[in-house]
Amino acid sequence: MIGKLAAFFRRAEPAIVDARSGDASALAALHRISFRHGWSESEFERLLSDRAAIAHVARANGGRGVVVGFVLSHRIDHEAEILLVALAPSERGHGTAAKLLSRHLGRLAAAGVSRVFLEVDEGNAPACKLYARAGFKEVGRRSGYYRKPEGNAAALVLGRELNG
Repeated sequence: MIGKLAAFFRRAEPAIVDARSGDASALAALHRISFRHGWSESEFERLLSDRAAIAHVARANGGRGVVVGFVLSHRIDHEAEILLVALAPSERGHGTAAKLLSRHLGRLAAAGVSRVFLEVDEGNAPACKLYARAGFKEVGRRSGYYRKPEGNAAALVLGRELNG
């Protein structure tokens, strides 16, 4: 009986799928709650329609629910820049970001990308830990890049090679 109850209350893992243009509103909403300066729905529509963009979303309830996370990259030839990774607060700490990033990196490699870069606030410990676990290394630093009320913070430029 306890096993059946545990199965009933077990959290359904989000499904990681390709983002669609219809996801722009959900991405904008997640971006607004994750970053100081949220991008608009129209900006996400434009990004998702760009042929150089590659994006994945995490959909709650095994893919039947709302978008609870996303990753968006821009590809040029054999390199890509991860522009954004965002996760709903309720999904943090459950491994969703790692699964999202892993699927995304696999898709980039399959698309012929051999090097990936991103920028992260040096003070964002959870993101730095996520990227380190995914094999990213610091390749540069931009002092004072992120403007904050408590003082500007450096952006760490991280990169990694993909075997694809």
